[in-house]
Amino acid sequence: MSSIGKYPVRFQDQTKINDNIKAREVRLITEGNNLGVVKLEAALEIASQQGLDLVEVAPDASPPVCKVMDYGKYKYQKNKRDHEAKKSQHIIHVKEVKFRPKTDEHDFQFKLDHIKKFLEAKDKVKVTLIFRGREASHVHLGIRLLDRVVEEIAELGVVEQHPKREGRVLVMILAPKAQGL
Repeated sequence: MSSIGKYPVRFQDQTKINDNIKAREVRLITEGNNLGVVKLEAALEIASQQGLDLVEVAPDASPPVCKVMDYGKYKYQKNKRDHEAKKSQHIIHVKEVKFRPKTDEHDFQFKLDHIKKFLEAKDKVKVTLIFRGREASHVHLGIRLLDRVVEEIAELGVVEQHPKREGRVLVMILAPKAQGL
């Protein structure tokens, strides 16, 4: 660990290279050739003769496995691979749509369109039905409304969490249908 000013700096990369390797003997690999177990000094000498670095690739092995390579180039390619992998992943968001038991037909269709858009974008949808005042005694109306929502989105999504009552609120979670099924 080094420091900048009075603040300690921790590096993300814990890979040991060249003089940071502490083992006495290492299993040495050069350009795909396994040279077997050699003394650390000999491995460092081979790496320096080739103008490359000695990198510990398997520190938990006995003895540790080290590879002769250009560490800067290796690190650059690894960062590039990680960046590409991060680009291709899809983050699932949970979107929320709120209803009331007395939601009118136009408003219902409008909110249903939003739910469909969210499911098409592969996001989960939290459908919340809020009861106010005396509406709380007519939970069956809310269940009927949520059943209608499930019916309408059947081709795009499935119910991940069935309606659950939490005080004056009914909550249901919808998830997009899996591809290829």
